[in-house]
Amino acid sequence: MNRTLILAAATAAATAALGGCGSGANQAAPTIPAAKTYSLQGFQLGPKLRAGKPLEVSFAIAQPSGALLTAYKHGPGPHTGVHLILVRSDLGAIVHIHPPVGADGKVHGTLVLPTPGRYRVVIDTYPKTLRNLQLFRWITVPGAASKQPLPPFHATTTVDGYRFTLHGHPRLKAIQPAFLTITVTRPDGTPATFTPWYGALAHAIFFRKGRLDYFHTHVCSPGASGCTAILGATKVTGRSTTPGKLTVGVLVPVGGTWRLFLQTKVDGHVLTAPFTLNVT
Repeated sequence: MNRTLILAAATAAATAALGGCGSGANQAAPTIPAAKTYSLQGFQLGPKLRAGKPLEVSFAIAQPSGALLTAYKHGPGPHTGVHLILVRSDLGAIVHIHPPVGADGKVHGTLVLPTPGRYRVVIDTYPKTLRNLQLFRWITVPGAASKQPLPPFHATTTVDGYRFTLHGHPRLKAIQPAFLTITVTRPDGTPATFTPWYGALAHAIFFRKGRLDYFHTHVCSPGASGCTAILGATKVTGRSTTPGKLTVGVLVPVGGTWRLFLQTKVDGHVLTAPFTLNVT
C-alpha cells in the first residue's frame, strides 16, 4: 500500500475461425481453466469473536502452486513480513499489528477489536519474490454496533494529551504524490521524540469512505530503507529529520473522502491520530 498492488492473473478467451467445404459440424470452443492466484488459507479469529477481549488470529497464504508462502522479506525497515490491519466500516476504529510468520508459513498473533461492528481485514504482506501482496476479507463482531458519521477535516487532533497538527489545508489529487507536514507535541508542549515502531517512525494508513480502498505508507529517518510507497511508476517517501515533525507522503489511487490514521510511538505510547482528507 502501500502501494496499491493487485495481483490477478487474466484469462484470455480464444476464438477459432473454422472453415471447410461441405461441413456443417460445430466444434466446441476450448475450455480455459480458472486462473490460479494467491489466496488466504485457514483464517481464524477467536475462539469466540467479541469486542474488547484478546483474540487469537491465525492464517496462511497459499501461492498459485498451492504451497504455503514461507519466504518473506526481512530487515530493519517496515516493508517486511506481514501487516495485519482491521478497520471498522465507518472508519471509526482501526487495529494494526505485525504478527510473526512461522517457518511453515503460518501466521499467529493476538489483537483486540475495540467495538462491535463490521470490519474490513487487510493482510498486507511482503514476499521475497514480489514488491508486496494484499489480501482482503470482511468480519462482523457481534453486538450493538453504533455507526459514527465521519467528521470533517480538522487540522488538529489531540490523542492522550499529545497534540497532532497538520499544517496548511491540503489540496490532494489522486495518483499525484504530495506531502503533509504534521507536528506532534507532548502534553507539556515540547516536541515529541519518535521511537521506531514496526520498523518506521510513523505509519500513515489511508482508507476511503464507502468502499474502504486502502493505501499505506511510512515515515522513516534519513537513510532508512524500505519506506518508499509505489503506485505504478510513481514513488513517494516520508521523512522525519526533526523531533516533533513528520513529513508524510500521500499517493492515494482514487479521489474521494479518505481517513488518514497516523500511528507513531512517543514516550512508550503508541498513538493513533485520525484526519479526514478530501482527494479530487
